[in-house]
Amino acid sequence: MNRVDRAVELSRSDCSCSQAVFGAFAPEFGVDEDTAVRVASGFGGGMRMGDTCGALTGAFMALGLALGGDASRTAEGRQAVSDAVIACTRRFRDSHGALACRDLLGCDIHTPEGKQLALDRNFFETKCRDLVRDAATIVESLVK
Repeated sequence: MNRVDRAVELSRSDCSCSQAVFGAFAPEFGVDEDTAVRVASGFGGGMRMGDTCGALTGAFMALGLALGGDASRTAEGRQAVSDAVIACTRRFRDSHGALACRDLLGCDIHTPEGKQLALDRNFFETKCRDLVRDAATIVESLVK
């Protein structure tokens, strides 16, 4: 199974969007999936506040793991990751028109009304899964 398919599978298994994307890439770059899912657990739903999409924050973590190296403690050593994060962000925004969870879904899932709307409209299985697939596809293209 490829990493994009694994991200989608993780999202189907009740992982958050961030957990799904980071969990799919982490094992190839030295972090086991269980640890990755634990690390990413606070980033879903726009960092639990409707802000930056969890699929995107999971992508950023995956890019750091894949492209960061021993020199990552310096600005120069982080440059490859920084460039990839910028490219990822631009592509994601160009595809979806926004970066924030609340804007992507058209509701704030951290309010009772917003969460109910997302459930009623099946957003977690449709829109969120598409965002996971797209973020993972972008990461895949940037780490090749």
